[in-house]
Amino acid sequence: MPADNGLAMNGRQFTQLVLLSAVWGGSFPLIRVAVPAFGPIAMACLRCALAALVLSAIMRWTRQAWPARAHWRSLTGLGILTLVVPFILYNWAGLVLPAGYSAVLNATAPMFGVLAGVMWAQERFTPSKGVGCVLGFLGVTLLLGLGPVNPDLDVVLAALACVAAAGCYGFGAIFMKRATLAHHALPASALVHLTSALVLVPAAVATAPSQAVGMPALLALLVLGAFTSGFTYWISMRLMREIPASASTSSAFLIPLFGVSWGALFLDEPLTAGLLPGVLLILIASALLTGFNPFRTFQRSEH
Repeated sequence: MPADNGLAMNGRQFTQLVLLSAVWGGSFPLIRVAVPAFGPIAMACLRCALAALVLSAIMRWTRQAWPARAHWRSLTGLGILTLVVPFILYNWAGLVLPAGYSAVLNATAPMFGVLAGVMWAQERFTPSKGVGCVLGFLGVTLLLGLGPVNPDLDVVLAALACVAAAGCYGFGAIFMKRATLAHHALPASALVHLTSALVLVPAAVATAPSQAVGMPALLALLVLGAFTSGFTYWISMRLMREIPASASTSSAFLIPLFGVSWGALFLDEPLTAGLLPGVLLILIASALLTGFNPFRTFQRSEH
């Protein structure tokens, strides 16, 4: 019998989800800036290492202990699924696709999240979730619009890499949810990033670039590692203790809005005419998948 995880999110949780989406949406323009200088694998390794450094420092400050060694293998597997593989895939795609495209394709993650939840009997598939998935895809399509990128073989392969990475996030959400119930969010997040960095070290050393790295790429990597990876991964694990796994992946429907916006603002990527209606559909899809009703929340807060 599937677990009853259909509880609606409250206003605080939904606000956190939107803020996380804004930060994660910003990671795609940063990838575009950093990956040509570092390369896909070395950049993934350094990003995980920086995140582990920041989180371990917070652990020391808050006097929290590392997870027991008996759990390191399972947390390493979680890191491979939710960090190592998707980081490499998105980094490689960032050499080909505009940031907005990668952010849009990331919106397929909730589909995989819902599928994983049903497959592992973690959640019930409801009509509202089905409608939310459909509306989310429609919104993403409108956001994407008639873009300037010609769909050649490299573009198609990069797009498939983004979808595969989104699939890792969608299926990984189930295991991430389980980890949040077994561990404190901060130590688990730190260990996941640490072991992911160690897994990547051999390939990163073998593929590390020999040329000098410019300041824009270095700054982009620092923000990716310390903030959009380490800090937000910790916050997302804390949030996932309170909401269903599929609800947490619904942030992927909001990420395209921010990814396209940040790409246009900082990288001069073109905005499409489908932005406004796409945003509205994405917001509706997120509400359906999370069960969040702002009117109901505000009405309760008035009493």
